[in-house]
Amino acid sequence: MVLLHGFSDTWRTWELLLPALERRHEVLAPTLAGHAGGPALAGAATASALADAVERAMDEAGFQAAHLVGNSLGGYLAMVLAARGRARSVVALAPAGGWAEGDESCREVLDLQAELQRQLRALAPHAGAIAATPEGRRRATLLLTVEWEHIPAGLVAHQMVGAARCVAAGALIEQARRERWRVEPERIACPVRVVWGTHDRMLPWPSSAACFRSRWLPHADWVVLDGVGHCPQLDRPLETAELILGLTAG
Repeated sequence: MVLLHGFSDTWRTWELLLPALERRHEVLAPTLAGHAGGPALAGAATASALADAVERAMDEAGFQAAHLVGNSLGGYLAMVLAARGRARSVVALAPAGGWAEGDESCREVLDLQAELQRQLRALAPHAGAIAATPEGRRRATLLLTVEWEHIPAGLVAHQMVGAARCVAAGALIEQARRERWRVEPERIACPVRVVWGTHDRMLPWPSSAACFRSRWLPHADWVVLDGVGHCPQLDRPLETAELILGLTAG
């Protein structure tokens, strides 16, 4: 199994559900290229280049094909890799890139991401102190989760620092402004499950899923989680692990 985190995140976003997944699968959880702790990007910061780097990590691990699980940007990359024949199954948690044609709210999300990067670079030196208080942890996780009290302070601080140190963030945002992402559903032959929270504040349901639902993956197994935010793996890790394992067991 390969776990792919979202934009400006790191592999540790999967930390709360890793034990459950590792009981059933050999798990590779790389940090994406250009992200804090991940490999450098060899060329331009594009989704294709990120997928290339994941393929290299899979090759090095001896994974010709794997169950792919991705959140947000990672969910989109899982679709890209599935179209390349590298997936045994895909579980996509609020995958990016699904806005309807002409929906300009995608630009608002990119503007928000750019502003968050600016803020996080200023706040990163104080991440430990911020995450040490309940109020700080709530503010730091507000756009990602609904349920947050169970998330360890150390993980919250790590995510803040990791996002601030994502060297490819600016270039990826600009690339996304110039070029709309696409999925090639005709080349995806494996089972696909798409999971979306009704309280996603980053990629709101259902507008951010429009193309996935109507054009690309209408026949996927769709799971809508009431009262869950953008990162189900943080919000409800045990339920998310069950949804993942429920597909891979088939």
